[in-house]
Amino acid sequence: MKLRQNPRHWAAKKALTTPGVGAVATYGLVKLHTRIFLGKAAESRREERRDHLDGFFDATMDAYVAALSAGYSEAEAREITHLQANFDFFNHGWTEMMEIPPEEFEEHYRRYGEFFERHGITIDDPLGEFRPPDGVPEAPPTPEKLDDPAYENAVAGFSDDVYVEDGTGDVTVGGGEEPADVSVRDAPGVGDEDDGADAD
Repeated sequence: MKLRQNPRHWAAKKALTTPGVGAVATYGLVKLHTRIFLGKAAESRREERRDHLDGFFDATMDAYVAALSAGYSEAEAREITHLQANFDFFNHGWTEMMEIPPEEFEEHYRRYGEFFERHGITIDDPLGEFRPPDGVPEAPPTPEKLDDPAYENAVAGFSDDVYVEDGTGDVTVGGGEEPADVSVRDAPGVGDEDDGADAD
């Protein structure tokens, strides 16, 4: 999968792993991701999906922190959560929100198989043990979109590794090194402003 990586991603990582700040950062990141992915959906479908996406993305923040704790890089941990989301979108028939085509699911899954299996994550159960005890709010599926899928926002060809595009447009495998001067206040939801930076 191809992701972007900029100072806000590093700030989000630091915020999510800093006691006393994590809950605030989670809220801001959840709202950011929900807003961005709803922007890919038809306007008539957005509100009915909002609560589900909020709940789902909130759970993936725990997966992100667990992946970091397991030794995955920032980009890898973030890719894990994006894969969880894409599995969920596919299961709902929300093809227009998907970032990768389903033909690449198995290859992506195998790359993180150890983590996914340890936490009970499958394509059919994208949250596994990260699913909250009360679950996440349901939202209407659109299975008819799987009959003739367009996957208009999916980018194929990056299934063998995590590819990271930096602020200059250069694409590398694995991502860069964490800057020394990262501030949690630059994380979405923590500082005074949310500039709507992309969630990738």
